[in-house]
Amino acid sequence: MVKRNTDILLAVGIILILAVMIIPLPTIILDVLLAINISAALVLLMVSLYLVNPLEISVFPSLLLILTLFRLSLNLASTRLILGEAYAGEIIRAFGSFVVKGNYVVGFIIFLILVIIQFVVIVKGSGRIAEVGARFTLDAMPGKQMSIDADLNAGIITEDEARHRRIQISREADFYGAMDGASKFVKGDAVAGLIITSINLVAGLIIGMAQMGMGAGQALQTYSLLTIGDGLVSQIPALLISTSAGIVVTRAASDENLGSDLRTQLFGNPKALYITSVTLLLFGFTPGLPTIPFLVIAGVLGLVAYNMRKIQPEREADVIEMPENRDALPAPSEEIENILQVDPLELEIGYNLIGLVDTEQGGDLFDRITSMRKQIALEVGIIVPPIRVRDNLLLNPDQYSVKVRGNEIATNEIVMDRLLAMNPGHVEKAIEGIETIEPAFGLPAVWIEHKFRHEAEIAGYTVVEPSAIMATHLMELIRKNADKLLGRQEVKKLLDNLKKDYSAVVEELVPDQLSIGAIQKVLQNLLKEDLPIRDLVTILETLAD
Repeated sequence: MVKRNTDILLAVGIILILAVMIIPLPTIILDVLLAINISAALVLLMVSLYLVNPLEISVFPSLLLILTLFRLSLNLASTRLILGEAYAGEIIRAFGSFVVKGNYVVGFIIFLILVIIQFVVIVKGSGRIAEVGARFTLDAMPGKQMSIDADLNAGIITEDEARHRRIQISREADFYGAMDGASKFVKGDAVAGLIITSINLVAGLIIGMAQMGMGAGQALQTYSLLTIGDGLVSQIPALLISTSAGIVVTRAASDENLGSDLRTQLFGNPKALYITSVTLLLFGFTPGLPTIPFLVIAGVLGLVAYNMRKIQPEREADVIEMPENRDALPAPSEEIENILQVDPLELEIGYNLIGLVDTEQGGDLFDRITSMRKQIALEVGIIVPPIRVRDNLLLNPDQYSVKVRGNEIATNEIVMDRLLAMNPGHVEKAIEGIETIEPAFGLPAVWIEHKFRHEAEIAGYTVVEPSAIMATHLMELIRKNADKLLGRQEVKKLLDNLKKDYSAVVEELVPDQLSIGAIQKVLQNLLKEDLPIRDLVTILETLAD
């Protein structure tokens, strides 16, 4: 109910913004809307200061567009009142009077400086940061996706965690791309504000003298005050929102908000504060410079540095303090539990084979394992558990070992700097290389150098990469040992998944007629006979009959 009402309120708000552009407004309503505009800009600035992650305000690009549209509609409404009635409410008059104070040239220069600060400094900088951030985020996406797949295949994270991380990566790329586009709106808004102000001033002078009978001095006084006031009321919120955009896109990875990071990073080094304090103290005693301001600031920084130096040893003591009684130390039960835990599938590799799994070195083994798990699920019907990949210094550098529930089922060696040329059985031409046997299917093969690849393929050999050899071998081993991988927990997952669409079949059989253990034995026997169990519905219905 709340979500639906929020959607309706947003739609109504957009319609009202469009209405403000068309319908003449009383000055009291314009004052209220201008106050809302300033308040919204302040709220957005405060929210951006307390962000830890930019994605906490992923609606920022859309909100930026809506606020820009709102501000431009207020510009139209105020322009209509300024040119039509020579009065646009108390807020515009108050801003103009406070800044101008009888000197219209100074007031107009202040307005121009605000526009220049916003357009040249903040908007241009934040737009460039958003553009670079979007580009770098997109470039880093493949590497991040591979890292997630690697952690998933190694069993470090679960499927849900991997899905959440992929969504976060996609959201981050979408956010910076949207911010890159939204910065163009802010830049256009600054230009529009300058043009609107110029139109108000020139058109106001013409209307005041030609239609309202004002003298040149009176028209200049009236319309300069209103124009500068309108420009300030518009540009100050725009400046705040542009600053918010800059803060959001410049937030780096951190566990704290901006204020906490500034406190710890700027004032965390007492030596830097001491040096700054002494330097300002010297400035204070320099002839010609005001003494008191420099002495006061030097004293404040020196006091802060002194307090920080007292706090740091206490923190260090808290960190390094150890209990005198070693028996009081907690037992490393978690480490023991991790040692005792047996992974369903393990792939141990020698140190020469690390390049097969290292994405920075072009390794694609994790991608092949992911595809292999999907293929086995489609063909055999079992969910292959995550495969933990680790290096083992006890193995030969070029050797790898495959384990099922802690028991080694196969080993083989890979020659990393060569390709494997397999003889399908009809090739008679010999090729130079290291003779071996392909591990998955037992075919005669030769490890050849890369320069002989074309020659081997022409002769009829099947030439494959080392990672493909390992992945294919692993896949065949999983097929042959599928029954050992299908435990009671895996059977329960299959039944729970099937129950979503075929609840009657599962409820009739389990647990009234057969237990999960009995179904496990049936499925294991089918797998031992190399029969797929993907059509689980038919298997269960047959058991029920």
